[in-house]
Amino acid sequence: MPGDEGGTTDGARTLAQAYRRYAEADAAKTSPLYARVAAALSGSGEALRAIEAAPARKRNPAVILAALHHLALDGRAPRLAAAYAAGDGEAAAAALETVLRMPGPVLAVAALRPPRADESGRHAVLYPAVAEAAHRLGARTVGLIDVGRPTGLNLQVDRVRIDYGDGRVLGDPSSPVQVSASVVGDRPVPERAMPEVVARVGVDRDPVDVTDPEEARWLRACLPPDPPERLAGFEAELTSAAAAPPLQLRGDPVEALSDAFDHVPDGALPVVTTSWTLSRLPLESRLRFLHRLDEAAARRPVAWVSAEGVGVAPAVPTLGDRRASGHSIIGLALLDGPALRTEAVGRCWSQGRLLAWLAD
Repeated sequence: MPGDEGGTTDGARTLAQAYRRYAEADAAKTSPLYARVAAALSGSGEALRAIEAAPARKRNPAVILAALHHLALDGRAPRLAAAYAAGDGEAAAAALETVLRMPGPVLAVAALRPPRADESGRHAVLYPAVAEAAHRLGARTVGLIDVGRPTGLNLQVDRVRIDYGDGRVLGDPSSPVQVSASVVGDRPVPERAMPEVVARVGVDRDPVDVTDPEEARWLRACLPPDPPERLAGFEAELTSAAAAPPLQLRGDPVEALSDAFDHVPDGALPVVTTSWTLSRLPLESRLRFLHRLDEAAARRPVAWVSAEGVGVAPAVPTLGDRRASGHSIIGLALLDGPALRTEAVGRCWSQGRLLAWLAD
């Protein structure tokens, strides 16, 4: 019975704490619906014992909630799907019922694929920085190389409409992908046009084929059902990317970077983008990443646009900011032969939903 703690194991009690923390801290900030669902699961000994049967790394709330969402999306949990669509108080009860009624399918889905964080493109941050890089190096065409984002949605940066909330709108005004961000400070985002993009290459250890319906469904499932506009925006991004999918290279993001440059035509400026990915690499790998850029720049100019935590991107100035300060640095590195010029062109918060442009 929901709330029945009889016979609860030590592992289930630990899980209860994890789900309670998730409800009160993580989900409370982003998804009120998931906060209610996680709280309900934390209070059910029977549900926790069912979840405990999964491998340890597949028991955490983000994975189990994604598995439940997947079952709702593919029609195997219709009551849960209806509750998620309505966004009402029935969602917690429906999720709990699904775990208790069909624990096998829930755990099977959780075990099938790795969890994916919010894989939406970071367009509002990347667009002005990529356009700035091309302007400074006099490039009329660019080849985008995105590192460490398995969906490659960053590679659609020129195919979106971005509203900065201050009257400035960049990108494709007719795009079905509508992105919004807020600008703080006294410097507006520059209104430079994006050059023609002639190559789109993603580099990741485990790239996702967005044209595969099952892969795309799992990506959707890894997002909470609320707010619905976020899910609708992600759906538009997936549809746009699937219509013209980028080239995806599988491999170590540092070692495979050299191969990625070979797919950018001569005469086009290779622009490498990283967005909250380098922190997953040890310092040695980050330094090798910079070395790979140097090697490519021996043959032609190269640009690197980064959005990373303070002090994460090697050679990018920190502006005196402290690590773990709650914001990230938008970096621009221009490599032309032996010359390396780096600049912090902005700060951003909430993974690009709020930014301050600093460059002249």
